[in-house]
Amino acid sequence: METILLILRALLDFVFYYPLFMACLWMIGGLDYYLRREYRKDRPDQPPRLPSYPLVSIIVPCHNEAAHLRDTIGYLSRQKYPDYEIIAINDGSTDATGCMLEDLAGENPRLRVLHFETNQGKAMGLRMASLVARGEFLVCIDGDALLDPDAIFWMMRHFLEGPRVGAVTGNPRIRTRSTLLGKIQVGEFSAILGLIKRAQRVYGRVFTMSGVVSAFRKSALHHVGYWSLDMMTEDIDISWRLQLSHWDIRFEPNALCWILMPETLKGLWKQRLRWAQGGSEVLLRYLRHMFKWRSRRMWGVYFEYFTSIFWSYSMLFVGLVWLWGLWLPLPAGLRLPAVIPAWSGVVLSLTCLLQFAVAMLLDSRYERGLGRCYYVMIWYPLAFWLINMFTIVVGLPKALLKKHGERAIWAATDRGIY
Repeated sequence: METILLILRALLDFVFYYPLFMACLWMIGGLDYYLRREYRKDRPDQPPRLPSYPLVSIIVPCHNEAAHLRDTIGYLSRQKYPDYEIIAINDGSTDATGCMLEDLAGENPRLRVLHFETNQGKAMGLRMASLVARGEFLVCIDGDALLDPDAIFWMMRHFLEGPRVGAVTGNPRIRTRSTLLGKIQVGEFSAILGLIKRAQRVYGRVFTMSGVVSAFRKSALHHVGYWSLDMMTEDIDISWRLQLSHWDIRFEPNALCWILMPETLKGLWKQRLRWAQGGSEVLLRYLRHMFKWRSRRMWGVYFEYFTSIFWSYSMLFVGLVWLWGLWLPLPAGLRLPAVIPAWSGVVLSLTCLLQFAVAMLLDSRYERGLGRCYYVMIWYPLAFWLINMFTIVVGLPKALLKKHGERAIWAATDRGIY
């Protein structure tokens, strides 16, 4: 009985102190990255001057994007980078996407269109477009995203500075913010995703690029075999494949891209479940590389994701024990007085708010008005931690049971209220 009690108490401590530790790690790493690589180095309103301006191919995979395409292609037509082409893929759309792309191609000589008769999936669209692209450098965005006019300059700087730079991930910003969920995600993309990418660049490798806005060196993609067709999240997969092959991935906070996100619980659940399943699929596929010395710079990514999975299952277990103690008798030593301990719960909440404050301060260089969303971030641990926990718990078995080689295709997504 004493051993069981010790294990339960250890799990309870882990459940509450792991987020505290990671928040401190991300804040320290993010501030280090900012002070050494951002502060007084760049001005977001002045894109860098490059030694040359090689041709860039902008790739836009589309599936039923008729409602957003004109805005997306319109923004691409206003890019300030001097030499680029646009390749849009109509991936078996059942709406007016194909016709609209043809009309836009008639208006814009930079635009070329590829048509797939049936839904082949985003990875196949990216593959085919990269093979017909005339540029060595590819910028890939989603069909509902709005790319900042200066974004290509910022991403191209990294490729021209480093021959081992295989990819650059941009800085997505949330457009949908008319509901509480939308406003919380504004803070999440700054305080969680942006801060994590900064910190990961300091202590190792990046877990994943932003699939909505990324740039690639085509020769690096060719070296690793392009995107996998059977992975639920092709962005996580290509990130790991490039880095395991010793290509560098950099984060460029000035490469802004405005995106749509779910604003309903159903849409948010489907999106986060796909992310969780995709992350588990990648972890399982490349698990064998964890024990190789040549992959040591990926150990931080492995450890972080393994621990997050263990935290999710530990959180579920502790919650079930607590609920059991509320309704059914338990031995006195196993009864938990509360799920959230008083003093540690306060410390965790304050640390979470401090993390959001630090991240919003860093990102305020790139987007004004972030402070207006700060007051709603108190709901983030309650809502999003629980959603992320349950999606990981459900996503891992789905990844284990998925048939190897099964094609990942497009599915309907929640684009929010805008």
